Amino acid sequence: MRTATIKILKDELEHKSSKELLELCLKLARFKKENKELLTYLMFEANNEEQYRESVKKEIDILFNEVNTKSYFYIRKSVRKILTSTKKYIRYSKNKETEIELLLYFCLKLKKIKPSIKKSPRIQNVLITQVRLIRKGIEKVHEDLQFDYNEKLLELDL
Repeated sequence: MRTATIKILKDELEHKSSKELLELCLKLARFKKENKELLTYLMFEANNEEQYRESVKKEIDILFNEVNTKSYFYIRKSVRKILTSTKKYIRYSKNKETEIELLLYFCLKLKKIKPSIKKSPRIQNVLITQVRLIRKGIEKVHEDLQFDYNEKLLELDL
């Protein structure tokens, strides 16, 4: 089966009734967990971005508390999982401020993890890469926010 382009899908969706659209949305939500999460974000959380950020930060806290710190291998594996989850939530929002705040929060939590990540170059590289992404994102927001985010970035003292 060949996948249709977005344009073709859009044109076809324009001809559907609201009941048919509802059924299609529900089928998508049942098909994959990410679709259900995205639909939940769009319906319930998109109108309050600050609350959304806080809920994702709480989830990041929970995930960092569950990190197995017995070896750097397990830490790195857990950190990658947390980062993947964080990026997924950033993708749902597509808001630069949310992206910067969540990545900053992730980096601050990563920096505070015990044992120190300074002994693991691979985990440090994860941190450095995310800081680069934060800096790129900061350039794209309003000047007042740039100053605030740069202040928070200094807390990482890289």
